[in-house]
Amino acid sequence: MLRSVANQGKTLKVFAAEARPVLQGARLTAFELTTDGFDVTLVPDTAIGISMQRRMIDRVIVGADRITRTGHVFNKVGTYQIATLAKKHRVPFYVAAPLSTFDFVTNWKDVRIEERSPEEVKRIGGRQTAPDAVSVFNPAFDITPPELVSAIITEEGVLTKPFAPKINRLKRKVLQMREGPVA
Repeated sequence: MLRSVANQGKTLKVFAAEARPVLQGARLTAFELTTDGFDVTLVPDTAIGISMQRRMIDRVIVGADRITRTGHVFNKVGTYQIATLAKKHRVPFYVAAPLSTFDFVTNWKDVRIEERSPEEVKRIGGRQTAPDAVSVFNPAFDITPPELVSAIITEEGVLTKPFAPKINRLKRKVLQMREGPVA
């Protein structure tokens, strides 16, 4: 999506969250965007709030690993806190996701969140940073409720609130694309 906007001649300044504990934002997002020539600033996850408070960010765009029929967004852990901060600071929060991301069947309450190894949090760069005896809560994903989402951007267009009926229409369209006309 960012490449498409840049191809239209628009200038973008991108703030990429580091995405701890496995640093996907630092390792992947920042790398890909700088390689593509974007002006990128890497922000520690814990500095997202002050970035918004100082008006350094005027909109948030995140991806999604799953979007349920109600518009609940499952994405890398930290997305929910960014959405909450965006709401607090009146920053629009958009989700950009392909149609393959939509789960038209599962109730959002039934989605299980993977918990990852405690060692990802207890160590940085192979070096131990926390006591062996400390307990760790290390979810890989979190849930952003639809009330925090401004719009969902897909290759079929932009979905606005209320999401559920629009996602249902999208479901019919996806089924038609896959199987032909649906009664």
